[in-house]
Amino acid sequence: MDNNCAVELRHITKRFGKVVANDSIDLTINRGEILSLLGENGSGKTTLMNMLAGIYFPDEGEIYVNGVLTSIRSPKDAFDNHIGMIHQHYKLVDVFTAAENIVLGLDEPGKLDIKAANARVKEICDRYGFDIDPTKKIYDMSVSQKQTVEIVKVLYRGADTLILDEPTAVLTPQETEKLFNVLRNMRADGKAIVIITHKLHEVMSLSDKVAVLRKGQYIGTVNTSETNPQALTDMMVGHAVTLNIDRPRYENPVPRLTLQDVTCYDNEGVVRLDHVSFTAMGGEILGVAGIAGSGQRELLESIAGLYPVAEGSSIRYTPEGAPESELVGKTPMQIKKSGVALAFVPEDRLATGVSRSASVTDNLLMGKQRDKAFSGFAFHQRRSSIERYAEEVYERFDIRGAGIDTAVGSMSGGNMQKVVVAREFSFDSPVLIIAQPTRGVDVGAIEFIHTRIIEKRNAGCAILLCSADLDEVFRLSDRIITMYEGRITGEFRTSDITKEEIGWYMTGHREGKEAAKA
Repeated sequence: MDNNCAVELRHITKRFGKVVANDSIDLTINRGEILSLLGENGSGKTTLMNMLAGIYFPDEGEIYVNGVLTSIRSPKDAFDNHIGMIHQHYKLVDVFTAAENIVLGLDEPGKLDIKAANARVKEICDRYGFDIDPTKKIYDMSVSQKQTVEIVKVLYRGADTLILDEPTAVLTPQETEKLFNVLRNMRADGKAIVIITHKLHEVMSLSDKVAVLRKGQYIGTVNTSETNPQALTDMMVGHAVTLNIDRPRYENPVPRLTLQDVTCYDNEGVVRLDHVSFTAMGGEILGVAGIAGSGQRELLESIAGLYPVAEGSSIRYTPEGAPESELVGKTPMQIKKSGVALAFVPEDRLATGVSRSASVTDNLLMGKQRDKAFSGFAFHQRRSSIERYAEEVYERFDIRGAGIDTAVGSMSGGNMQKVVVAREFSFDSPVLIIAQPTRGVDVGAIEFIHTRIIEKRNAGCAILLCSADLDEVFRLSDRIITMYEGRITGEFRTSDITKEEIGWYMTGHREGKEAAKA
């Protein structure tokens, strides 16, 4: 075994019922290297790393840590072997400080010395270039600061091998570059780092090697300096994929959704939306860019009738050939019954997008219970019609699992997202509201979803797109609005601004630039 090898996986297999998530995978993770782990949704990336983190135990195969055969049956075993994993969804206590979260759960003798813990956290931060105050409460932190706490937490516990699952999913370009600089410092210190990501430009700029999985099988590992995004895409998907979007100009844009002075408060009376005004046009994609917590979720949910708005707010829907409708004050059901057709892909697919205990079929049918296509028949005929519909959508959106009767909660995050997108895109709605359409979705599915979005736009649909992935916003949007602390800080035609400039407006460092003329 190479003396530089930190962890070696040999013939690792993991099954969930009839589904083989990992099929006899061999993988080497070296010290002083950053390894990117790529693969389509359901290819087994997170499952494989969860076995290193002690969340799952392999059905077959062996794990060697520093050349020693090791059994990892729990997260404690992982930490005992100096392995730590930073997951997509942070596990922090909001009312605790950074240092209190970092030491939480440690089995140390005697009374907790928080002063010593603060000093140790600061030492780690200074060593690698983290910017975090150990005494700051979690509820006062940005998303990137919360992520920093999670990384420092595993370093505090002595991790020499770090696994990061989609670490840049909700970061601005500036925050992403800060994280990358920290990871480079950790690499220089001899840490072994694995990043699970779908962003190929980040893979190329950060990693030393790239390992690719496809349908649970190991395809190979290549040196980053010897490959390119197209070659990696072909390895992941098994065929050529292009993300170039043909976006012809829509000739007759018309107002579909007009917001005027929309203001929202949370339960504590804190302003979440501050006099937001804009118009979404049919035949146009309006992108919304902002760091997490800037009001994007409240914006989309207020339009859908899920978040209450203050007096004086107005959200007007203008259908083709019919009078305007005011949406403020209506529940989602009242909006639907009034004839307003809105399709909504929510930000949090687990909380509001899917029913995890329900099957794929039942999730695809949500909102279609009274559809004429499934009514007016005897039960067995109706059931047959529903199953045919579910099978057709399942295949068309390339949802991968054990079939249409699979409980959605047992599927990968990317395939859950495909279920939500498939359901909402199947509605014939002139307004489509989309939050994070491809979060956690593989490159092949990204191509498919982006193509469907453009098709909707070209057919005259007004699309409001909120994404933490600025590349996605720029690739798809005709216009972009930036948000910071609940207010709009800028409005631009995509062709008239750069991603770097957008990053400044997202963080409130710039504000008030006039929108470029169409």
